[in-house]
Amino acid sequence: MDNNTENILHIIEKEFQVSAVQAGAENSPFILRVNGEFRSADIEGSYNRLAAELEGLNLLAILKPDGQELELTIIPVVEPKKKVHPRVNLLMFVLTLFSVLFTGGLYAYQGPLDPADSRWILDVILSGWPFALGMLAILGAHEFGHYFAGKAHGANVTLPFFIPFPLSSFGTMGAIINMRSIPRNKKALFDLAFTGPVSGFIVSIIVLIIGLSLSETGAIPLRTDLDMPIQMEGNSLLYLFIKYIMFGKLLPHPAGLNGLSLLVFWGRYFFTGLPFPYGAEDVLLHPVAWAGWAGLFITGLNLIPAGQLDGGHILQAVFSPKLLRRILPYVVGGLAVMGFFWNGWWMWALLLFFIGRQAALPLDQVTQLDRKRKILGYVAIIIFLITFIPVPISIVGM
Repeated sequence: MDNNTENILHIIEKEFQVSAVQAGAENSPFILRVNGEFRSADIEGSYNRLAAELEGLNLLAILKPDGQELELTIIPVVEPKKKVHPRVNLLMFVLTLFSVLFTGGLYAYQGPLDPADSRWILDVILSGWPFALGMLAILGAHEFGHYFAGKAHGANVTLPFFIPFPLSSFGTMGAIINMRSIPRNKKALFDLAFTGPVSGFIVSIIVLIIGLSLSETGAIPLRTDLDMPIQMEGNSLLYLFIKYIMFGKLLPHPAGLNGLSLLVFWGRYFFTGLPFPYGAEDVLLHPVAWAGWAGLFITGLNLIPAGQLDGGHILQAVFSPKLLRRILPYVVGGLAVMGFFWNGWWMWALLLFFIGRQAALPLDQVTQLDRKRKILGYVAIIIFLITFIPVPISIVGM
């Protein structure tokens, strides 16, 4: 054992009573691995003090249980990739702003689309600001929720990257932040995962209520009246409830039940989108309401309990990575079945099949969540259940 390793061991022994030591070989991924237990009953505090001192030497300490003892593995800090200049974030935001302005304008614009006169493009963009404001407020709340939680825990996180996607339903593929360091413990992992979707969820509800107050109800065309495709947004339990509170009925309200009870109609329609409710009364969504609906849809997607999604991180922090792996086949299988009613779920099932087993393990895998965070974890599960949309989009007439 060289002097550098002995110095590291001396630092460890200030907080940790060592029972076994293993020095890393020349090509080993770790420098030192020790077993034992902390001298204090306050494992979290002891670990944080030890980790802070080792960070000054550009070292990380991974703590995990090992039978009746604890195991500390000391590894070198991997230098993050070159820092991204904020100008890149700003450019991505500006591109996304124009993309969602144009998309929102297409929903709101009522004038002619004359290929020979390009002035309509400016009119479309100017018409799109209500949708763009709502959509970007939701995405911004979500990503900055992650960002500020990461900063509060001392994590190295980037500013949000907004992703433009013109000529799509929302004008954007969302936004992401890049985690450039490993979360300190389960509390940090939970806070990072929880604050994003919950912040976006709260703003989505506000945007949706404002949008629905600007919306009107009307009849969906009959099959014989179709001269262009009709797109119908799907229902989550929360979306149904908010529409019921604001309009006094479950929408779409069928024109006829053909002998079915309303309960049977809704049980089938909610999970399959069938039969398509021709002639039913429904809300004619204002673009702001469409942004609010999109926000709830995004919340439900992010809280799917799998892999690197926020829902997977929350489930892992509250329970264990083992439970996350156990339920993955049921999540993938459920999405595959739902793909027969909305084929977008097949893409999600395939994606989660390959990445759903990857858990985001914190450095300190021993410190458990406090009671408050565990309760919030169950709140996140409830939010997932009331925002998840089995059939997000139905299109007929194509």
